[in-house]
Amino acid sequence: MQVISSKDNEIVKHVKKLSEKKYRDQMQEYLIEGIKLIEEAIQEKAVISKIIICEECTKNLEISKNLMYEIAKYECIYVTEKIFKSLSQVTNPQGILAIIKKEPEKLKIEYNDDIIVALDDIQDPGNLGTILRTVDSVGLNQIIVTKGTADVYNPKVVRSTMGAIFRVKVIEVEDLEESIKEMQKNGFKLMVTSLQTDKTIYDVDYNKKIIVIGNEANGVAQNIQKLANERVIIPMLGKTESLNASVATGIILYEYVRNKVK
Repeated sequence: MQVISSKDNEIVKHVKKLSEKKYRDQMQEYLIEGIKLIEEAIQEKAVISKIIICEECTKNLEISKNLMYEIAKYECIYVTEKIFKSLSQVTNPQGILAIIKKEPEKLKIEYNDDIIVALDDIQDPGNLGTILRTVDSVGLNQIIVTKGTADVYNPKVVRSTMGAIFRVKVIEVEDLEESIKEMQKNGFKLMVTSLQTDKTIYDVDYNKKIIVIGNEANGVAQNIQKLANERVIIPMLGKTESLNASVATGIILYEYVRNKVK
C-alpha cells in the first residue's frame, strides 16, 4: 500500500484546491469529511471520485465492518497524518474524507410538493446548511437559491447539512423574481414574512406555497415582496424584533408539519 507523504503530490494539491469555490465550480467536485457523511454518501449513491484516508489514523477509526466493505469498493488514497491534517477543514479530523462529483446543473423546479422554499441571498454558510437539513427533515426534496446565496458546496455548509446535501436538490436561479412568477403560473402562492401585517404563520394554509427566506441583514428584497400573495408574521412574546434565518425557517416549516399531521 502506497502512502502519500508529499504536499506536492497532484492528488494532495487537487484536494487542497477544492476548498476554493472557483475550483469546485471548474472541476464540478466538492469535499465531504467524516465517517457519518461518507456513510450517507454511500447510502444515497452519491458519485464518489476518491476516498482519502489518514494511514496512521486507521487504527482509531471506529468504522463498522459493513462500511469498511463499502469503502473498499472505491478508489482509496492513503496519506500521512501530517498531509491529512493539511487537507482537513475541521479541528479534530476523523481521518477520512472523500471527493464527490456535483449533481448536474440547470435542474428544473418540480411542482408536486406542498411548499417550495426559496432563499434570497442567504450569506451565512451555517444558516444555509441548517436550512437544507431542516428542508430535508420535513420531507421536501428541493430548494431554490439565488446566485448571491452562499455556496452550497462550501465545506461548512456541507458539514451543517448532516447528509441532507445528498437528498435535497439545490436549484440555483438567475432571476428569483422571474422564477417566482413561473411558480405562481403553476398554481403556487408566494408567502413572505413581514412586520407590516397582523396575519401570523398560524393563520394560513400550507398548500401550494412558495416560502422565501430573506438575506440575514436586509430580509426579503422589495421586488420579491411586491409579488407576495400573503404576508405573515412569526409571533414573538419577548423584545427581540427578528430571528435568525435558519430558526425562522424551522418555525415556519414545522407549522407546515403540524398542519400536515394533525
